[in-house]
Amino acid sequence: MSTIGFIGLGQMGSPMAANLIKGGHSLRVFDISAEAVADLVSKGAVAAKTPAEAALDVEFVVTMLPNGGLVRNVIFGEDGVATTLSKEAMLIDMSTIHPFETDALIKEMAEQGFQMMEAPVGRTSVHAIKGELLIMAGGSKEQIERAQPLFDCMGSETVDCGGPGKGGRVKIINNYMSIALNALSAEAITLAEAIGLDFDTAMKVMSGTPAGNGHFTTTWPGKVLAGDLSPAFMVDLAHKDLGIALDLANQVNVPMPCGAASRELYSITRAAGRGRQDWTSVLEQLRVTSGLEPKIK
Repeated sequence: MSTIGFIGLGQMGSPMAANLIKGGHSLRVFDISAEAVADLVSKGAVAAKTPAEAALDVEFVVTMLPNGGLVRNVIFGEDGVATTLSKEAMLIDMSTIHPFETDALIKEMAEQGFQMMEAPVGRTSVHAIKGELLIMAGGSKEQIERAQPLFDCMGSETVDCGGPGKGGRVKIINNYMSIALNALSAEAITLAEAIGLDFDTAMKVMSGTPAGNGHFTTTWPGKVLAGDLSPAFMVDLAHKDLGIALDLANQVNVPMPCGAASRELYSITRAAGRGRQDWTSVLEQLRVTSGLEPKIK
């Protein structure tokens, strides 16, 4: 079992630290909340007065903090981790921060002879309590293998995201989609209510289509990802139906900013001559518009 300095005992960090203790690891914990520290101490951790003290004579330091500025300060600030961390130890940042901030931190740590990887987490605080987080590991194969016993205490699945800095990139994309879909879903169900539909009926229908099941596992695999843009549902028709929905929303005073923005992408796709292609061609068009190499010739 390992000795670990754990810094950041918030809604996610506290149960993650508790599960490391349950897994038999020895923890020295630091947080600005005395209450959070006391709770972990009652579960077997040792309190640290500073990040530097948390990092003293440990094999790992885990940081789980709200933003990149705090991560940097905890590492390189006064009484920071870097002042006491052993060159044989490894720092694992599990925070969700800007990927470019992570890149800079990993580079600076390496320049000073320290080992650092990142491993942000997916799922919710309920999963954190149960030890069922999804760990998005961004590091070398050797680093991930070394950290795996810790990840196994905190999560039920570890995904090797492809190298240093890639974990945070995957996490931000995942959160972007989840957060945007939350808003789009709210628009759809509000419009349904505004035009007199029963909530359960609307949910039942949408749960049986790509609306509720997502395009990653329904429409994309057999079409755009397979290089087939022959129309199962044409861009022109999708554009028309979006227009109807937006007009309907306007008439019943329901704001639809996500839907309006989506229609612009379909308009761009039509203007590029893809109106009679499959609606999944919006992916290929957005890629090309963004300067990426076409995948479908």
